[in-house]
Amino acid sequence: MDVQFITSVAVITPDPSVSRRLYVDALGLPLTAEVDDYLHSEGIAGSKSFGVWPLTQVAQACFGTPDWPADRPLPQVSIEFEVADADTVQVAADELKEAGFALLHEAYTEPWGQTVARLQSSEGAIIGLSYAPSMHS
Repeated sequence: MDVQFITSVAVITPDPSVSRRLYVDALGLPLTAEVDDYLHSEGIAGSKSFGVWPLTQVAQACFGTPDWPADRPLPQVSIEFEVADADTVQVAADELKEAGFALLHEAYTEPWGQTVARLQSSEGAIIGLSYAPSMHS
């Protein structure tokens, strides 16, 4: 597997309004919300993308429901690793499966063009294998 760079880091929040108070109001980060309560910025030095991702949206992206499964640890962070192209996302995901890791979902393409497959690490983090075309222009 050839990881190109870290695509994004996002804290996962069960309460977006409380998180907004910390990250936007107190820290003054230039985060914006384009979709619902997902705050993000591609303009913070040292990070390709930093976000505050509502838990309901994480559950929807991973399981197709707004409720996080009770039998899984609640995730607190999401880290996505970029690969060379969209087709490589599933190839990399298959490598992880062959190494004994269970995926939360196979590779699929989000409406904004990012192709991603995810698993949950033993620490409870959401780990994504990603190809985001906007990160390559």
